[in-house]
Amino acid sequence: MPPIIGVDLGTTYSLCAVFEDGAARLLRNPLGSVLTPSAVGLLPDGRHVVGEPARELMVLRPERACAFFKRWMGTDRRATLGERTFTAQELSSMVLRSLKEDAERALATEVVRAVITVPAYFNELQRQATRAAGHIAGLEVTRILNEPSAAALAYGVVDPTGDKTLLVIDLGGGTFDVTLMNVFEGTLEIVATAGESRLGGEDFTDRIVQWRLEQAGLQLEIEEVRNPRRVQRQRVLAERGKRGIATPQHIPLASPDGSIDAEAGSVVLDEAHYAELVQPLLARLRQPIDRALRDGRTTRDQVDEVVLAGGATRDPLVRALVEGEFGRVPRCSLNPDQVVALGAAVQGAMLAQDRAIEDVVVTDVCPFTLGVEVSHQLGDRHRDGYFLPVIDRNTTIPVSREKHVATLHANQRQMALNVYQGEARRVSDNLLLGRLEVDGIPPGPAGQVVVVRFTYDVDGMLEVEAIVDATGRRFSALLNHQTLDLTAREIEAARQRLRSIKFYPRDDLANQDLLLFAERVIGEVSTQQRKWHDEALAFYEAALHDSDRDTFAAARSALLEVLQLIGHPWRQVE
Repeated sequence: MPPIIGVDLGTTYSLCAVFEDGAARLLRNPLGSVLTPSAVGLLPDGRHVVGEPARELMVLRPERACAFFKRWMGTDRRATLGERTFTAQELSSMVLRSLKEDAERALATEVVRAVITVPAYFNELQRQATRAAGHIAGLEVTRILNEPSAAALAYGVVDPTGDKTLLVIDLGGGTFDVTLMNVFEGTLEIVATAGESRLGGEDFTDRIVQWRLEQAGLQLEIEEVRNPRRVQRQRVLAERGKRGIATPQHIPLASPDGSIDAEAGSVVLDEAHYAELVQPLLARLRQPIDRALRDGRTTRDQVDEVVLAGGATRDPLVRALVEGEFGRVPRCSLNPDQVVALGAAVQGAMLAQDRAIEDVVVTDVCPFTLGVEVSHQLGDRHRDGYFLPVIDRNTTIPVSREKHVATLHANQRQMALNVYQGEARRVSDNLLLGRLEVDGIPPGPAGQVVVVRFTYDVDGMLEVEAIVDATGRRFSALLNHQTLDLTAREIEAARQRLRSIKFYPRDDLANQDLLLFAERVIGEVSTQQRKWHDEALAFYEAALHDSDRDTFAAARSALLEVLQLIGHPWRQVE
């Protein structure tokens, strides 16, 4: 039977792994890297590219490429690429399909099943949108796994010889999770989780972008609309500066057309100034840490080990903050970019009952409170819009809980149960998940009881039941992907629509990436260098569309040599 792959579907990068021969290993894409940028682009001829080519296209033609769409999961926001529009589920499905094809090429077999990770603090709509993306990509999603749980599995923290309390801090490109867990007797028990679904490494990069534009008298919000090429190029420059912040970095200004503004010069960003820029973001990291510990009734001294996951935890300021909070060096012996995918592969092996995996029990919790809308009596009037929790946040799942509600009026025969997720007192500040209609309530005075039961499982399925107490009549609804208004028929229709877009041939992916990379660096070279570059690029582009193998090999070698000479070597293999 084909293996179950583990997929880390990230905001900035995605990757996949498989468990075989007693260990988890990462699978490479056609460019030789285990990291595939979570970016999608649509070329002018209608072909679709994923990964590095799409990221290069974002700088050259930002109106034809998109990234960071993980943050839109579970919403109706759409991205326009050229003349087409796509939902976050559809864009994510393209990334997943690319990873699926990479896995099939590496394993020389069809891949149909996957464990896909999500931030622990993803709400139900975001989780079901992720599952839907997997289905559109042609995958059977065997488990939606929280990223911190995957990181813990990758480290093999389940030690049958001892008990310990573990805190996993996962800061990725766009999301932040903190998960408190207990490890004992082959069990990984999630105690509490907290986080933010819109806080990550990209926010740190954006602070540099905003600062550099402000130095030139520009506003980021305006430039994103007027000059998107400038903003995309500035993000590339800011990311480069952020990664080397240990030494002062010269940050140039991008021109409206996406090239470097030579007349504007550059400004110096040092570590102290960078710390000042990102201080508000660092402060936001502390809040979920405090909340997870508070909900888990655990002090910092009671945490035996802190584990880091997510590429943004490489930031020395983030590591210093964690060390300062807990007074110890956190555990990060595994590559933080890769640890979640490796853990997802371990989970896949567990589901496949691989003999190399010890019997491990992984429990989880409900990250948000689930409940229904009710009315409160204030004086002589009833006011609706209040939230009645049925399952409290950080309750261990699977779980089933009941609450009683009652009719408001005499002879009331019907009741609408609006199901919400969130922590606010008023439902207007929470997330609506669905609705269940109850009828056939027998006539009588106000106060006829209806029992509301929520049953929630590890796959994120929520069953809502209503039982009319006087008659025993039951009503139920299963809140799964249909809460996204995405039925099985619509998933298939979306799948067919995506098939109408010709996927770019995989064996040509590296060639297209080289072309887009070479086009992008034109704006960063001198006038004399540009002449050499243009000639080599024109030769390469012509040969790319020619069927002569020798001509193409010569053109490719010439372009690579020119890129090396002008100080912009192409990074095919990381």
